Amino acid sequence: MFRSLSWPCQLFCILLAFVSPVTVASTDQGFEQWKRQFRKEALSQGITPEVFDRAFAGVNTPDQWVLDKANYQPEFKAPVWQYFDNRVQQRAIQQGRQKREELKPWLDRIERRFGVDRDILLAIWSIESSYGAILGNQEVVRNLVRSLATLAYADPKRSKFGRQQLIAALKILQSGDIDEGHLVGSWAGAMGHTQFIPTSYLAYAVDIDGDGRRDIWNSVPDALATAASLLAKNGWRTGETWGYEVVIPNRKLPAGRRTLAEWQKLGVRRANGKPFPRPADKAELKLPAGPDGPAFLMLKNFRVIKRYNNSDRYATAVGLLGDQIGGGSGLVHDWPRPFTPIDSTEVEELQKLLREKGFYDGEIDGKAGPATRKAIRVFEQSLGAEVQGYPSREILERLRGGR
Repeated sequence: MFRSLSWPCQLFCILLAFVSPVTVASTDQGFEQWKRQFRKEALSQGITPEVFDRAFAGVNTPDQWVLDKANYQPEFKAPVWQYFDNRVQQRAIQQGRQKREELKPWLDRIERRFGVDRDILLAIWSIESSYGAILGNQEVVRNLVRSLATLAYADPKRSKFGRQQLIAALKILQSGDIDEGHLVGSWAGAMGHTQFIPTSYLAYAVDIDGDGRRDIWNSVPDALATAASLLAKNGWRTGETWGYEVVIPNRKLPAGRRTLAEWQKLGVRRANGKPFPRPADKAELKLPAGPDGPAFLMLKNFRVIKRYNNSDRYATAVGLLGDQIGGGSGLVHDWPRPFTPIDSTEVEELQKLLREKGFYDGEIDGKAGPATRKAIRVFEQSLGAEVQGYPSREILERLRGGR
């Protein structure tokens, strides 16, 4: 049959044999149908056809990477010490202090306008994006429209969230604050230096640098002012702290909020020995690591930080890091650990030594994340030692000794 075809037909068949599989693989018919339906929904909510079509140009399939992230279930919740060691660490403190000097005029302006402590804003910036460093990682910062469309189309648990955030993202495009080529974010839709989801952006975004765009992707002043806007509109109390590290008596204490004066009558004292400056302020006792770890009396601003991320650990990390960026000392009573801790500079050394020995191929970032702990476990196995995976002084010394 092939010989009976003319040469142009033969050529067409040959090309079709190579092209057809690629064409089929590059589109998802179910996704295309979903896009057509979602386009009607977007237009009904005020999105213009031109904005929608520009936003979805080239978005032909869901992003499997986004679905993998959405479905990832960690093997265990990170222990308290690990959470804080990876966020309240020397590199983050030093960078925060440097940014504090570099951005002083903008921070002055933001504090005057919103009344939010600059050190808290710098701590949020650090924890959310490592002072913007994550924005250069194209493995994790992707086309926001495709990511949200993936969740809306293919993730039943997050479908409603994905649709809601996608409409908000299209409104951001339509406002002209950013163009479709630069509208990027995390797999879950968090955007820019201070990682705002689109609906929060629409509620709080600020153009403080005066260029006519609320650009949290490229303007650090806009990003920090937007974070300040969120905190201020949720009740930030100017001139007040977020909480105090305290020492508690060795007996059961009542739950709930009480004035600092009332806590003091129950035997609670500041860990640094100083008095409470406003005894009438109400606070709640928190023990993030249980009775063997540091204790805190958390004030109103702690709850305001939780409006950014509704996690006690997150809000505590922001507060502790902000205090040290501002020149304060660290904890009086450190986190309980089953090993001798090392600082972030030594963790970097540990990572480099593990890499030299062929156990580690991740980033040298001073953070003992899953890849670092896995490399430590493999190293411990190679020694025939007890496998723990802790970034400890004992492991660092073993690595140094093997040079």
